[in-house]
Amino acid sequence: MNGTTLEPVDVERDARLLHAWVTHPRSVFWQMSEASVADVAREYRLIAGAAHHDAWLGRVGGEPAFLAETYDPAHSELAGLPELRPGDLGMHVLVAPGDRPLPGFTRRVFHAVMEHCFADPAVTRVVVEPDVRNERIAVLNAEAGFVVARVVPLAGKDAALSFCTRTAFERSPLAEEVA
Repeated sequence: MNGTTLEPVDVERDARLLHAWVTHPRSVFWQMSEASVADVAREYRLIAGAAHHDAWLGRVGGEPAFLAETYDPAHSELAGLPELRPGDLGMHVLVAPGDRPLPGFTRRVFHAVMEHCFADPAVTRVVVEPDVRNERIAVLNAEAGFVVARVVPLAGKDAALSFCTRTAFERSPLAEEVA
């Protein structure tokens, strides 16, 4: 998406903004609804210090618009699952809640995050593990080329463990639509 950038989260600069996003009622699946600004800052400081997890502030036209996280699933709550392979990269994305929805905006952001993930040639698949109750992200994941492998119990949720290969993404309805 033109004018879309991702930069590492700066906890001191971004904590209040991220707090507003992750505690918004629409962000219930981030499991931070009751978090304080200090809780959010603490969480993102932990991520900033982690060797296998990164948080990204996404901007569109220079304005903060979304949060993305990437992580090595072998060093996460998913570690040890037989479906994981070298070249996997875990991903989370949260589009900032807005006052007036822009048609297709979430799809364009999701596309930009997937391109960011696949920009590393070592990444062969993107892994997501959304709450099975999150029907909206399930539809978006499918349109981006993700295939659900199975449901796995994770902290606070039953997750739809899903994978998307580079080729599946490139051939997906989402990639064709946004391209």
